[in-house]
Amino acid sequence: MSCQGCGLNELLFDIKAEGPLNLHLLRDASRLMRIRNAVHHADEDVLTIKESGAREFADFCDDHMDGERMRFRLPGEDWRGMSELSAVLETNWIDKLIAERRICMYFQPIVDIDERIYAYEALARFTDQDGSMLYPNQVFSAAKTRGRLYALDRLCRMKAVEEAAPLRAKTFINFIPTSIYSPEYCLKSTIELAEKLNADPSLFVFEVVETEKTEDLAHLKRILAFYKEKGFQYALDDVGEGFSTAAMLTELKPHYMKLDRAHVHGVSRDSTKQRTAELFLETALRIGSEPLAEGIECREDFEWLKHRGYRLFQGYLFGKPSLPPSPLEEVKTCNR
Repeated sequence: MSCQGCGLNELLFDIKAEGPLNLHLLRDASRLMRIRNAVHHADEDVLTIKESGAREFADFCDDHMDGERMRFRLPGEDWRGMSELSAVLETNWIDKLIAERRICMYFQPIVDIDERIYAYEALARFTDQDGSMLYPNQVFSAAKTRGRLYALDRLCRMKAVEEAAPLRAKTFINFIPTSIYSPEYCLKSTIELAEKLNADPSLFVFEVVETEKTEDLAHLKRILAFYKEKGFQYALDDVGEGFSTAAMLTELKPHYMKLDRAHVHGVSRDSTKQRTAELFLETALRIGSEPLAEGIECREDFEWLKHRGYRLFQGYLFGKPSLPPSPLEEVKTCNR
């Protein structure tokens, strides 16, 4: 069994019609599109078409159908208004980017209280066909719109493991929990690659992106349990003020917790941010997690956090993301 989301097969669109006129025209469109081999499946009020016929159907819908009573979706996703269909079709460039693996990993240092390198965070960067850089937000947004977030996230994980393995240093690797249907199958290739490269699994820290937005706690726990079983560590990212996720933190007991940059920048001068940072530190230590402050850009913030008890730090003050460093024997890995 393989994870369907990791593939790049031609997209299928479910088209749903409401109202007598739309249903009548949907049947007419279905007959014509069958002739053109653009139909995958048809029911009374839902027509599943291939992407090769989606643009033409969208034009037909605009000209003849009541668009307010038409919906579409990518299989397994929620229904959307037909006005959003064009946006999905216009993001087809993301398929080629993934297929051609137009990605490289940049590494940003994470340091200890003595400003020695403790670990790195692997950050994905992408290129257009002409070699120009694409912003990660642009790429991930397009992948989400098109339903390719699963395949993109897998590409990023694999590339990060591949480039981090030679460093023999602890490396934080981001992943999106909703991009993993079943950890036993979706993460199989990541595990196999680490084994093939003879990489110590304890050096990889898989970092949950957008911790505060986690909705399916049971699914996340299953993923993290799988990582832990295989010898990997995990971190929660962007944990913020008041921790709406306090109960979740206690259940998950992450190896690392990252204090979001929004609560770090200017903490030495802001009493509200100071209270948040202190509460965060207390919570992390109580559940046995290592707190890490990210987004540090000035020495005053670093010194304030260090004196309060933080031991790990990340930010432009210590180094910007750059291409993979040479393997460093002096890197302090400090396995937990």
